[in-house]
Amino acid sequence: MVREGLKGILEREGFQVVGEASDGQEALRLIAKLKPHIAIFDLAMPLLNGIEASRETLRVSPKTKTILLTMYKEDQYVLTALRAGVAGYILKTKAAKDLVQAIQQVQRGATYLSPEVSQTVVEAFRAEIKLPSESLTSRERQVLQLVAEGKTTKEVASILGISTKTAESHRTRLMRKLNIHETAGLVRYAIRMGLIQP
Repeated sequence: MVREGLKGILEREGFQVVGEASDGQEALRLIAKLKPHIAIFDLAMPLLNGIEASRETLRVSPKTKTILLTMYKEDQYVLTALRAGVAGYILKTKAAKDLVQAIQQVQRGATYLSPEVSQTVVEAFRAEIKLPSESLTSRERQVLQLVAEGKTTKEVASILGISTKTAESHRTRLMRKLNIHETAGLVRYAIRMGLIQP
């Protein structure tokens, strides 16, 4: 329903929607194939969240700009998204109003933030906020999300196209880095970081 609503808004404004996906992995496959000008992600997508999908988009389609839709306006989410290369950060409560303006600005090479988010960025910059998840690699963040979504190590390996041993190694390393020693702790951490929704 949400995708249909967004598609309707975009098409009424004259934009062409070339693809739709139900999760982050599917979105990346379409982006690699279709090379769209702009990709719009939800922050809390299954299998690969919007921030990680944005990072991967830069790799598979460097000219594609990404816009993130989210309900989170806290500094940790906004700063992490901007550092991941997101060109637009829009609050879902303002999506219908802000989306067209965001796309137009992003097409011109600018960054667009919902007005409520701009103040958050300024305050975080002034406070020189350090983000706890910065010590994790992109792959470790992907493994963290999948583990928090309840995937087994074997399922994580299959989704990411790596061996079970490598998936287990990433999991062990991220637990050591975060000083978290059980799955429940990883789930709580992933929720706090906005990788999954409670």
